[in-house]
Amino acid sequence: MEEVKAGRIDTVSRVIDVSPHTLYQAFMDPDSLVQWLPPEGMRGDMSLFEPHVGGRYRLTLTFGEEQEMAGKTTENTDVSEGTFVELIPDKKIATAGMFDSDDPDFAGNMVMTWYFEEVLEGTRVTIVAENVPEGIKKDDHIDGLTSSLENLESFVETR
Repeated sequence: MEEVKAGRIDTVSRVIDVSPHTLYQAFMDPDSLVQWLPPEGMRGDMSLFEPHVGGRYRLTLTFGEEQEMAGKTTENTDVSEGTFVELIPDKKIATAGMFDSDDPDFAGNMVMTWYFEEVLEGTRVTIVAENVPEGIKKDDHIDGLTSSLENLESFVETR
């Protein structure tokens, strides 16, 4: 059995004033997901979405013209393909995905786990990214995850 090298772990959290169910459903609908998941300055396209354990996904994030960072797949895109590892309705979503990149600094199987914890003020959403490829700068990743949570909050509060 091949040994898996553990990489960096990045995490962010935010309390959003809606139910865990509302947040979970915003993730389980691909049309909704591509509206809020892409960080500021990006847009998303979900060309494959099978939301069940073992199901696959393929997400393309495209950078806007004003974006200064280079993409991992092409000059202005990041393509991620993976599988749904664990789904606990209204509580947890875990995916394992890889970036489509020729750069070994972006190689590896990153696990993204979203936790939905009901609290007095609504729901605490915590994202834990494990085995983050070393090519992804920590500050940029934290900013991107935080932006996605802000987008999610705006998305569900306007529904």
